[in-house]
Amino acid sequence: IKQPCVQAAIDSICFIVFSRYIPPLLWGKSGHLQTALYGKLGRVSAPHPSGIRKYLPMQDGATATFDLFEPLGEHLTGDEITMVICPGIGNHSEKHYIRTFVDYAQKEGYRCAVLNHLGALPTIELTSPRIFTYGCTWEFASMVGYIKRAYPHTQLIVVGFSLGGNIVCKFLGENRKNQERVLCCVSVCQGYSALRAQETFLQWDQFRRFYNFLMADNMKKIILSHRHKLFGESSFKMLDADVSRLFTATSLMQIDDNVMRKFHGHSSLKEYYEKESCVHYIHNINVPLLLVNSADDPLVHDSLLNIPRTLAGKKQNVIFALTLHGGHLGFFEGDVLFPQPLTWMDKVIVGYANAMCQWERQKPPCQSGPLSENSCVEAKV
Repeated sequence: IKQPCVQAAIDSICFIVFSRYIPPLLWGKSGHLQTALYGKLGRVSAPHPSGIRKYLPMQDGATATFDLFEPLGEHLTGDEITMVICPGIGNHSEKHYIRTFVDYAQKEGYRCAVLNHLGALPTIELTSPRIFTYGCTWEFASMVGYIKRAYPHTQLIVVGFSLGGNIVCKFLGENRKNQERVLCCVSVCQGYSALRAQETFLQWDQFRRFYNFLMADNMKKIILSHRHKLFGESSFKMLDADVSRLFTATSLMQIDDNVMRKFHGHSSLKEYYEKESCVHYIHNINVPLLLVNSADDPLVHDSLLNIPRTLAGKKQNVIFALTLHGGHLGFFEGDVLFPQPLTWMDKVIVGYANAMCQWERQKPPCQSGPLSENSCVEAKV
């Protein structure tokens, strides 16, 4: 039986966070159109937040980069809070959806640190024969470590979009120390298990095979833009046949098998997907965790949603929010035709972060940790 004060806190958080998502009337209930608009435009009238780019040398010779954005106002709690943000596949701080979210978070009093995936920025050359992969947490860990050292009094909100959601959940679950000074984590539109997603990406329902082709084509462009550093170094041997297969690849799985898994020495595609997926680590996360997915996301098959659904039923710190619409990283709002610049997703992440910051500050005497048992059930919004 829940204690009254805990139930009141839970109800307050749910009220703040789970405002009903109402998509644009004419096209917003199509996951494909939501996803296409995100993929083509990112966001409408995206702002241009001003930040400072940081360069972090890695032990293997790689150079991680991230952009740091200072808050534009005081946080509602008066505390120093930093959002550490991991974008989606091949993305970086200059993407429109990241810029929109950062600008909104800054105005709400958050400092933001945004990881630029290794090799994703066209203006930044690689310094070692390695590029970002599906679940490598090294660059994200380096960014978080820098923030903790540079701002010893700041608390952290961890945010991951799509592939970035897999990385941040894997990072937090890999080592309990990674959860120190973390108030909460939000993951949006990730698939949780690359191994389970592998077969669904070859299916034509929801045109998933077509999306697979488009993402593979974009991934090829990123890899080939760094071909001399990736394939010309003596420290990384790539067979000519593997490079040839990269040119002809039509799916992410082919690229992962012929190129990506070899950056970390995995002997097979299965081993690569097993080791890089957060599904094997996410149960170790004990800080408040919000997992957001859309039922009409054409990239994430419904069968993959059993992972967060089961986790939310077992873990007291987890909330699984499933919207009927929103597509993949869309969640646009608007009355009829034209979407608003700020999305439901942006407002939910900041709303949840605000609620958890207030919960931490005003925690009732009967509650010494995160939310109580059975407080975290699937919420359909």
